[in-house]
Amino acid sequence: QPRLAESGGGSVQSGGSLRLSCLVSEYPMSGYNMGWFRQAPGKEREGVAAITNEGSTTYADSVKDRFTITRDNDKNTLSLQMNRLQTDDTATYRCAAIWGRLTADRALEMMTRGDSGYWGRGTQVTVSS
Repeated sequence: QPRLAESGGGSVQSGGSLRLSCLVSEYPMSGYNMGWFRQAPGKEREGVAAITNEGSTTYADSVKDRFTITRDNDKNTLSLQMNRLQTDDTATYRCAAIWGRLTADRALEMMTRGDSGYWGRGTQVTVSS
């Protein structure tokens, strides 16, 4: 089964940028739908973005036009470029992988629910005002 490890989190001021990475090992990433979800203390898990194994993408309304998800199958790496960060973006971000012929929306829904698939331990993003 694939192992996922996130990196790139940190502390930034509102309006700043961060780039998260997720390295997939033990299994090729190319066949998996990939995505990011986040969870802040006291809040429910929220799907952020997903990209299918064919490259289709979807984003939560709250991050649309600010975040960009990309994948590099040759490097087994998933990325999330986060621009114009806001305090509400503060959370632990986790990447996820799920197998199957799915739309991006369906993949993100399943990753967020945690019904199936694999995910990493997370990286913390803190945005201060």
